[in-house]
Amino acid sequence: MPPLRVLETCIYAEDLDAAHHFYTEVLGLRTHSRAEGRHNFYHCGDGMVLVFHPGATNECHADGIPCHGSHGAEHICWAVERDQIDAWRARLVAAGVAIEHEHTWPNGAHSVYFRDPAGNSLEFATPRLWENDPED
Repeated sequence: MPPLRVLETCIYAEDLDAAHHFYTEVLGLRTHSRAEGRHNFYHCGDGMVLVFHPGATNECHADGIPCHGSHGAEHICWAVERDQIDAWRARLVAAGVAIEHEHTWPNGAHSVYFRDPAGNSLEFATPRLWENDPED
């Protein structure tokens, strides 16, 4: 049987304070927890966005959680309703965030791409992006 949904996704940022400002003030995510020099965790709908310092999770810890980590830009795409795309674009631009690209997909879905302060690739897309039937 397949998994139910994505529960959490993680990206990496060396400057966790800049990341915290971006994810709370620009994107409006609610903070779950922060650990100095290690991570910032945020609620997003019924899932979580985890922002780790890249050097903090690449070593295995005594608590038994497997080591994991990454370097370089990662990607997150958030679902937003079509009637919210313009407001999100305006909010990003007002916060000094450059819009990297906009794309209308063959099924009519629309995406707006931008970057966080760590260089991670972020996207707002209308929910039909991954619908299999372009006629829906």
